[in-house]
Order: sequence, then structure tokens, then C-alpha cells
Amino acid sequence: MLFESGELERLERAHADGISAQEVIALFQARGLRLSEANFRKYVQLGLLPTSRRVGRKGKHRGSRGLYPVSVVRSINLIKRLMDRGLTLEEIRDSFVSIQNDIERVGEALDSLFARIEERLTRLHETPEALRPLAKDVEASRRGASSLLESLEKIGSRLAVTGPTPAGIVQGGMS
Repeated sequence: MLFESGELERLERAHADGISAQEVIALFQARGLRLSEANFRKYVQLGLLPTSRRVGRKGKHRGSRGLYPVSVVRSINLIKRLMDRGLTLEEIRDSFVSIQNDIERVGEALDSLFARIEERLTRLHETPEALRPLAKDVEASRRGASSLLESLEKIGSRLAVTGPTPAGIVQGGMS
């Protein structure tokens, strides 16, 4: 049984910092749904899922592990729903799903960039008065980036309606 909207929201809150591929696979397998590590990797390779980010583990010589945004659970849920409706992975890839993933990756990259810029601003040895114009420019850029992402999401949604995806399906489930 696929995840319902409320369940997806709870998972997203519980794993806000990210989720490993093994945890995602276990979530689907616990519901009796087939999802192997090979399938998960294939979804990433096809651009249906974002790539992981490496996160260091605490402690000496503990290495790092790959974490995915928890939205991958919602994406896999949608992929499985679309496959149940007869779409192939190639058709799904060519639909709005990969576009939505690209938009999400751009949003994450912009968030990271703005965080680095703002962190750099805090380390400058200037008076708050001298930094005010630069801080205003950063804030205006952040608003512009947010507006761009909203616009791209609307375009992606419109493409979903006109593309090969069956009508009535939205990111994560049914409309």
C-alpha cells in the first residue's frame, strides 16, 4: 500500500535533515512494496530522484554517509503510482517528475549559496551601517530567487497537465 498524504507529511517532519537510501527502502518494504537498492539507484541515475549529499559522522575516522532529501519518499510513491497506471520509467522521466526534481535541486543549491553568503557577511569586519546596502542586495536576491522558483514550479505543474502524465496526478499523489 502506497503512502497517503498525511503519512508523507509526518515522514517529512521526522526526517527533515535527510534520509538514507537504506531507510527509504526499508519504509517501502515494510509496506509490502518492492523497492531494491538497484531500483533506487536506477531512479537516481534516470534523474527521477535527486542525488545524495555526503554528511560526516561524529567521531574520529567514522567517515560519512549519503543522505537524500526526505522528499524522495514522496517521489518514489508517485513513481510507483504512475507505474501502476502503466507508465514506463522513460515516460515518467520525460514527464514533470524530473523537472520537479531539477527545480528542487536548484532550490537547495540557492539555499546553500545564500547561507554561505550570509555567513560570510557575519565575518566581515565592517560596521552594520556599512553592510546594510549589501545585506539589502542579498535579501532582494533571495526574494528574486524565491520568485523564480515559484514561477518554475508553476511551469512544471502546467507541463504536468499537458504532458504524458495521466491527468489528476500531482507530485506525491493524486489530486
